[in-house]
Amino acid sequence: MEKVSGVEQDRPKLAAAMAHLKEGDELVVISLDRLSRDTEQLSQLMLRISVKRAKLVVLDMPRFEEVSNINTRHLLEDIIVSLKTYFAAEERAQIKERQRQGIELAKKRGAFHGGQKLYTADSEDPERRHKYLQIQQMVTNHERLTDIMHATGCSNTLVYRVKHELEA
Repeated sequence: MEKVSGVEQDRPKLAAAMAHLKEGDELVVISLDRLSRDTEQLSQLMLRISVKRAKLVVLDMPRFEEVSNINTRHLLEDIIVSLKTYFAAEERAQIKERQRQGIELAKKRGAFHGGQKLYTADSEDPERRHKYLQIQQMVTNHERLTDIMHATGCSNTLVYRVKHELEA
């Protein structure tokens, strides 16, 4: 069981399950939105499952086993999956919009300043300060950003932030 949001792209347990999936297997998920909230990503996952001739079982979705015609059953399942996918994507968009509005209001009140930067030239943590200065130096030397990420073990977000701070 993977306890990661359906929004996340990095899903090691899902990737492992997909890699081991073979013909006749069933991939069981509690809810479709736990698999993915992104329409395109969900379509890709379902295509991969179908190509492997496996089956996706969604526990909170009707199975239509009483429908004797297999084509009708698949049609009904596809309609339900499409609707659930649409609603999951819409819900995610609404959550993001409400979050954006909340942050905007908090900024106007002066209550939101974003997170404290852990990596700066004057960080209290000497290791973080060193990594920040190392990234600065490598950016100044025009090294490739991917090389900087690998050499420092830092995220692309941090490397890009330092780069943009130098350009400002």
